[in-house]
Amino acid sequence: MKIEFLSTVAVIAPDPPASRKLYVDALGLPLESTGDSEYHHSDQISGCKHFGVWPLTQAAEACFGTTQWPAQRPVPQVSIEFDVANAAAVGAAAQELQQAGHELLHPPREEPWGQTVARLQSPEGVIVGISYAPSLHD
Repeated sequence: MKIEFLSTVAVIAPDPPASRKLYVDALGLPLESTGDSEYHHSDQISGCKHFGVWPLTQAAEACFGTTQWPAQRPVPQVSIEFDVANAAAVGAAAQELQQAGHELLHPPREEPWGQTVARLQSPEGVIVGISYAPSLHD
């Protein structure tokens, strides 16, 4: 697999309003949300293609289809996504990871915003995504 770049870093927030106080109010990061979403993010922080504060409930929904994180899994504190060259490369990378003995949280799929992603959880508890987000490629 060939990683093109580190695309996204998102802290996983069990209490999004408390996290917003740190990242937006105290640190002054230019984070925005869309509509009523508690997911706050920015593509305008130098050195990072996309930074977000991802509510734990939304991370659970993205990985497992439920708002509750499974009790048998470590609760993640961060999500990191690595982008590959195209959507097909996500599938190849996911297969390579599985063949190496890594369990995927979900297989490759296209999200409503156009990103193709497969996710797993690292030994440290980090959500690791292999993705292709067309909007982040030049």
